[in-house]
Amino acid sequence: MPELPEVDALAAFLRERAVGRTVASAVVTAISALKTFDPPLDALTSGTITEVARHGKFLDLTTARGGESPAGGADAPVHLVFHLARAGWLRWYDEVPKTLLKPGKGPIALRVRLDDGSGFDLTEAGTKKSLAVYVVRDPSEVPGIARLGPDPSAPDFTLDDFRAVLDGRRTQIKGVLRDQSVFAGIGNAYSDEILHAARMSPYALAAKLTPEQVETLFAALRDTLAEAVVAASGRPPADLKDAKRRGMQVHGRTGEACPVCGDTVREVRFADSTFQYCPTCQTGGKPLADRVLSRLLK
Repeated sequence: MPELPEVDALAAFLRERAVGRTVASAVVTAISALKTFDPPLDALTSGTITEVARHGKFLDLTTARGGESPAGGADAPVHLVFHLARAGWLRWYDEVPKTLLKPGKGPIALRVRLDDGSGFDLTEAGTKKSLAVYVVRDPSEVPGIARLGPDPSAPDFTLDDFRAVLDGRRTQIKGVLRDQSVFAGIGNAYSDEILHAARMSPYALAAKLTPEQVETLFAALRDTLAEAVVAASGRPPADLKDAKRRGMQVHGRTGEACPVCGDTVREVRFADSTFQYCPTCQTGGKPLADRVLSRLLK
């Protein structure tokens, strides 16, 4: 799943290529991906893209038909907002293919063509479809955006802010970092990397962290995200997935040697997800119980 650094890079990529261009057409081929009906999808057509923004893991393209218009007016800005979910991606074309799209066929969920012939597809692999597309007058109308917590990579997000968020949360820190209503943009991969950098167990309780541990975790969070944003910056969408994988220290590296201490990276499996960690760096050398395997052995 693309997380804050990759979505930030996609926003910058689209900002450079799409801002100032007019939407010639927008076609949904996976009807289940479109989560809104008012405004209709064709409200994007003939609108000029004026901005591309990121909200957590959401991308937001603002379109306007020119001139000033009050909120809700005929020419008021319309936003194309999308969340790529676990298996979605953005495929950019300097020249969009002219082949006819067939609803329900293939991986393409949405195709946007711009006035110069360029544009992009939103695609989704696999059978479990969770990519989501919204056409709204205000991004806050998207439920997932309305629930977002603070952006932990924002320049004005401080250690005091971080402490205040963690204060009193008697939940495991791995889950806290992944909760979009707590921190916007961090997912499974970067929470693994942040905890490894902080040398902290994923099962540590947020409320029981010492002031020193909170400070260490904050530094690991900021440094990990900043380095990942720099690594993703300037890369085209086609390169971002591989660049993300190459930058991981423990996530997705089960069975490999930890690059810090040389211990074997371990994995904990849940019903629909896994996470990775280093026992020596994070849990005092003690492997964590595999939840799925433990249930099978009972």
